[in-house]
Amino acid sequence: MVDVTKVPQITLNTGDKVPCIGLGTFGSDRFDADEVSNAVEGAIRAGYRMIDCAACYGNEKEIGAVIKKVLDDKVCERKDLYIMTKVWNDMHRKVEESCKKSIADLKCDYIDLFFIHWPFPNYHAPHCDVTSRNPDSKPFSVAEFMDTYRQCEAMVKKGLIRHIGISNMTIPKMKQVIDQFEIKPVACEIELHPCMQQQELFDYLVEHDIQPVGYMPMGSPMRPERDMEPDDIADLQLPEMKKIAEAHGVHPAIIALKWAIQRGQIPIPFSIHNYEANLACTMTEPLTDEEMAVIKTLEKNNRLVKGQVFLWPGANDWHDLWDEDGVITDCPDAK
Repeated sequence: MVDVTKVPQITLNTGDKVPCIGLGTFGSDRFDADEVSNAVEGAIRAGYRMIDCAACYGNEKEIGAVIKKVLDDKVCERKDLYIMTKVWNDMHRKVEESCKKSIADLKCDYIDLFFIHWPFPNYHAPHCDVTSRNPDSKPFSVAEFMDTYRQCEAMVKKGLIRHIGISNMTIPKMKQVIDQFEIKPVACEIELHPCMQQQELFDYLVEHDIQPVGYMPMGSPMRPERDMEPDDIADLQLPEMKKIAEAHGVHPAIIALKWAIQRGQIPIPFSIHNYEANLACTMTEPLTDEEMAVIKTLEKNNRLVKGQVFLWPGANDWHDLWDEDGVITDCPDAK
């Protein structure tokens, strides 16, 4: 077990302090709910206190059972845990219903950080393949997004959630909504790993005092097959990552996590077996300035979660989701 008191913390824009690393729970395409929840129990017992969940992962009930178990066993108290979850795309008009279901499933009384999982209500079925398309999908709408966000703000006022998060955003989308929040988001969860550093978006978030949370921090070699393409780059196989790992006597995955933490994002790796090593690396020898500089050169804009299943009728391809030319594609009400 790791000494929880030694895990470095990050201060959010509310003044709340949270761990510098969390445990992801998106393993639903390769691991069943019991395997994921067993990892959550082991991770909490090992010292993890931040758990990143989502309704669409299909495992919140099982995770809730182990949360209750570790609390009953006095491993920690509820106030010691920072539980994050998300409203899925088919519930953007029913945020309170989504929130209450997650609270009930997770058996956690309230949610510490509630994310809008995707910035549009484009639904796809669990375990669908890359060709799946929903004819009801729509491009990003400022009004629709802010309607969902206002519902989240209402949940804060009711005490159901403590903080609001946004996810899978872009700078053009952020610019449309940044001045409209009554309750500022504390975090933005986006894809961040050595080959997808998103420096411009990262800097934008930091400038606006919104904490970057990085999913797929190791380049997610176990991601769903629908997100795999032949040109994808395996971060942990790069010779630069291997060389740095060798110098520290660790696996390249540990180097990816150390880079993320030193850079200032909160990584949320999912692991069935290696969660304790992932947590412990937050307290071991840091990377040198030279090593951090080498990793900075590995940016290859290698987006792994492309989001093809969220495309709307008339969209060209997945690039339209990410506003790469600085304009929100097909947005009906951008100013």
